[in-house]
Amino acid sequence: MHDDRRLTEERLDRFTREFLNGAVYSHCAPVTVTAWAAPGEPVPFAEAVAQDFTPIAAGTPWGAPWSTLWLHVTGAPPPDWSGADGALELRVELGFTGGPGFNAEALVYRADGTVVKGISPFNAYVPLEPGAPVDLYIEAAANPDLGGDFVSPTHLGDRETAGDGPLYRLGTIDLALRDVTVWELQQDIWTLNGLMHELPFDLPRRHEVLRALERMLDAVDPHDVAGTAAEGRAALAPALASPAHGSAHRITAVGHAHIDSAWLWPVRETARKCARTFANVVDLMDRDPSFRFACSSAQQFAWVRDRYPELFGRIKDHVAAGRFVPVGGMWVEADTNMPGGEAMARQFVMGKRFFLHEFGIDTPEAWLPDSFGYSAAMPQIVAAAGSRYFLTQKLSWNQTNLMPHSTFLWEGIDGTALFTHFPPVDKYNSDLSGADLARAQKNYREQGAGTRSLVPFGWGDGGGGPTREMLAAAARTASLEGSPTVEIASPAEFFDAAAAELAHPPRWVGELYLEFHRGTYTSQANTKQGNRRSEHLLREAELWAATAAVRTGFAYPAEELEEIWHLVLLQQFHDILPGSSIAWVHKDAERNYAAVARRLERIIAAALEALAGSDSRTPQVADAGERRLVFNAAPHARDGVPALGAVVVDAPGSVQPAPEGSGFRLDNGVVSALIDARGLLVSLVDAATGREAMAAPGNLLQLHRDIPNHWEAWDIDSFYRRDVTDLVDVESVAVDGDAVVVRRAFGDSMIVQRISLRAGSPALDIVSDIDWHERQKLLKLAFPLDVSADRSAAETQFGHVFRPTHANTSWDAAKFEICAHRWVHVGEPDYGVAVANDSTYGHDITRLTADSGGAAPGTAPSGTSGTVVRLSLLRAPRYPDPEADQGPHRLAVSVRPGATIGDAVEEGYRRNLAPRTVPGVVAAVAPLVTVDHPGVIVEAVKLAEDGSGDVVVRLYESRGTRAAATVHADFEHDSVVRTDLLERPLADPERTSETRLTLRPFQIVTLRFRR
Repeated sequence: MHDDRRLTEERLDRFTREFLNGAVYSHCAPVTVTAWAAPGEPVPFAEAVAQDFTPIAAGTPWGAPWSTLWLHVTGAPPPDWSGADGALELRVELGFTGGPGFNAEALVYRADGTVVKGISPFNAYVPLEPGAPVDLYIEAAANPDLGGDFVSPTHLGDRETAGDGPLYRLGTIDLALRDVTVWELQQDIWTLNGLMHELPFDLPRRHEVLRALERMLDAVDPHDVAGTAAEGRAALAPALASPAHGSAHRITAVGHAHIDSAWLWPVRETARKCARTFANVVDLMDRDPSFRFACSSAQQFAWVRDRYPELFGRIKDHVAAGRFVPVGGMWVEADTNMPGGEAMARQFVMGKRFFLHEFGIDTPEAWLPDSFGYSAAMPQIVAAAGSRYFLTQKLSWNQTNLMPHSTFLWEGIDGTALFTHFPPVDKYNSDLSGADLARAQKNYREQGAGTRSLVPFGWGDGGGGPTREMLAAAARTASLEGSPTVEIASPAEFFDAAAAELAHPPRWVGELYLEFHRGTYTSQANTKQGNRRSEHLLREAELWAATAAVRTGFAYPAEELEEIWHLVLLQQFHDILPGSSIAWVHKDAERNYAAVARRLERIIAAALEALAGSDSRTPQVADAGERRLVFNAAPHARDGVPALGAVVVDAPGSVQPAPEGSGFRLDNGVVSALIDARGLLVSLVDAATGREAMAAPGNLLQLHRDIPNHWEAWDIDSFYRRDVTDLVDVESVAVDGDAVVVRRAFGDSMIVQRISLRAGSPALDIVSDIDWHERQKLLKLAFPLDVSADRSAAETQFGHVFRPTHANTSWDAAKFEICAHRWVHVGEPDYGVAVANDSTYGHDITRLTADSGGAAPGTAPSGTSGTVVRLSLLRAPRYPDPEADQGPHRLAVSVRPGATIGDAVEEGYRRNLAPRTVPGVVAAVAPLVTVDHPGVIVEAVKLAEDGSGDVVVRLYESRGTRAAATVHADFEHDSVVRTDLLERPLADPERTSETRLTLRPFQIVTLRFRR
């Protein structure tokens, strides 16, 4: 029996490979092909077709990396085809060397400029009208295949180093008749063969399918496949007609094409990938009314709207029919670990507003299959945007622990829960093969309580989307014995059905931490710094522009702010902000951030000038001369300046370092710090407690070998800790003005640190200028603290999360590198220390013991225990950008002893929002709003998105406790109403100047003051 089965499988394999596949097209005929190579960046259709095209033959090399070749194809089917059976198509072989999304690809246009469909590997045909002449233009992109092994350096990721040698060799482009019966037989065989290989050997159904395939092989003449294909289909029909069991797992198949908004290609190429993919989708929808396709990312729709308006119009028609389904409600599929709270909210504000405006659709789900872990703040943010469902796939990549659920309630830091699905198919680009369907059924975790899972199908990552072969597979597995049932539907239809049947879903509390890709918290420091700076400049620009609009009539630059937000949100995409894209992408990002900073600084300067020149609430003093106003955009008062306002006040100075022993002491009466001759922080004491914060020398730079096994820019593997060099040798430690300056050289790099202490400040500041030229190294900055903490707190969006400092369980041990925003905090019940930063996200926080060895910094005294806080400053991966992080960097941190979590929150804002001093004629600028609870933070003050002039204030509880707070509005308004993130009312408006709020821990509240 075993030999009989093996012989049949070998026979089927050879028949398919050598006879069946080649018989799908029964006739072919030549066409005329001419070409024009675009000399630089892509050009519009009208410009391209006006050029001189010259003949090009099959076999011609073409395509320098990232270049574009336009082809003009003309011809007509031979007259004797007029009565032939089959579907007329143009076959386009660009010289593919790999799979879809990572290879040459093209977009086909009619001569009038309308889009037909995309061309890519496994989808390289164009349907034609029978008998009609052919006159088509093909925009072919020579995108290099950069997939490789994800560790080896490549020069192809940068236009400047990619070279100009051709990547591809043009294949045959011709007319062909597709024999539909042979093609259908091909799909029958693919489905049944895939099913058979997933069934157990002792299951009768497996042998039934095997025998059906044997009968088909006997029925079809390999030398006359076309003439006998119908008999072959008849032999397979009973096996295909046998229905699924009533207990079969139920799969909702959702057409999908995960298109990374940048990754191994630049952003400019993503817009073209979207057009190719969406054109394929629309073409399939025109031919198959049952097809449904889900597409996230408002940014991608916007690209198509602006650059391919005719295609966008066809998309809108299918959206209206419920077939082309916008999902997710975000501007892009963002990273969710690193974006700040307001930026994460704006992903939904901008995305959902786009979908509502363009399509009249309010998406009910968040859709993030590929982001690298999910912040515990996400449930509340998603719910506050008006959505109730969440989908992810990426956690199937976990290195250590498998997620215990497929469908569950995900509870975030404020107690909000989302109905969440984690597709057990373990991929977001299924081809609906027997293997994929079987995996979905086998891995489904809620067996017995639920019956459903979702399978996204279609070529993804680089785009392409579903194919007609996938739709054929879905039709054959709608009800097929031995297989899960497959129904094509929308994500919302799946979620509604799954929620209805799973009455008591399991619950997961806290972040969805991805046990993989931990290096993305650190790679490409300039991109991360640009994001952090942009977020805070946007806060300032909106705050001061809104304040100036209310106080002085300043013209609020709503349109420009929206444009800037769109760009910043785009660059939070989950392969840009994490630092996992090619060099071209990150060079673009750095240029964009510089442009963002220039634009926002202009807006801020104009608003501050208006505020400093006149304030309706503060009389001008004619004889006072020019005043120097200090503006404080932070949500806390500091140095005599109110939160969100301005006042004339002298800026605090810094204390002068004093020699002590072989080192220097900085002491302002609040904090006292001792720097030794090695430039290490050996003592840090706050006057309020008199307690020593350091358990061992801190400000310790440590260099690790950093060569992960896979995915170089993405990963930090745990074994990096076994190779560490403490950078304690110094070139000099000296006083320069008000700072202790430490200079160190190591390898090919140099670090200069300025350590200072402002008058009256509770925190020590350390600014590191690093000229970084290491390779495959990880640089960390360590602070061994005399605090016994079994958990750390790390800022996330609108709050913080606690994580263990120990490795008691495999789940704890897997979190050996964690993400934090502006601060981390470790504490005992009555004492803690906060470490804040201006652009660093990667951290590790561990227990310190005397025998920690190389896993912990410095030498701890015998019997000492404490907690080590380490910041991951820089990495040097070689792939996909071989020059990642090379060059100069300035990174700032502050250490605040005797700090509560509330102090940590304040320190995080201080570290990232410097006060601004401008000349003016007023004595003060009153804040638009004040809050009487120190733990309730005003995160945004802006004018309403709808242009009404209403003032919108977003605030949150920051300390993890319940808080009763009064919000006072210091401007004329008619009423105030609580809204969702999109500024839609949640309650009836109140007519009052004060709003009393009771917030649960970490709750977000948005208030709209109607003017």
